[in-house]
Amino acid sequence: MKSEKSAIPGFRRFLVKPLEIILIAGMAVMTIDVLWGVFSRYVMGAQTRWTEELAIYLLIWISLLGASLTYGERGHLGVDYFVGKLDLKAQMLAAVLVELCVLLFAVFALVFGGWVLVSKTLAAGQVAPTLGWQMGYVYLAAPVSGVFFTLFSIEHLIRLATGKVIMKSEETITDV
Repeated sequence: MKSEKSAIPGFRRFLVKPLEIILIAGMAVMTIDVLWGVFSRYVMGAQTRWTEELAIYLLIWISLLGASLTYGERGHLGVDYFVGKLDLKAQMLAAVLVELCVLLFAVFALVFGGWVLVSKTLAAGQVAPTLGWQMGYVYLAAPVSGVFFTLFSIEHLIRLATGKVIMKSEETITDV
């Protein structure tokens, strides 16, 4: 049986690497798509109809998945000036409360609410105008990113509970 020490890095490798690859591929496809749209508009005289729609849908997916990855890597913005002024126990309490708020938002708004949105949109048969895709699949970005947010929040809570996070006054929380 693996110890707690080795379980989290394995979990992160299993979860983060594929997410990074998906995001890199998505950015590459979006870049090519936008370049083709610009080329077709200004060189060929008429923009290919599907390029703008595809870029929008890729931007939705990349933004939500990228935000979850950034959150998982603790790269998100935080206003921690006042928290840094607190004693270490209060900083730890604040960190736990923030993680619980993120966890609740991720589960109820992104996963549950996103799933309801996807289900109702698929049931309604809403289709993208030029690509002809079911819009429910585009909206699937919300619950998928919500699952990532949830898993990363649980990981952060485990690190806080097991002392794998160092609390420093005047600085942000850092992983050991």
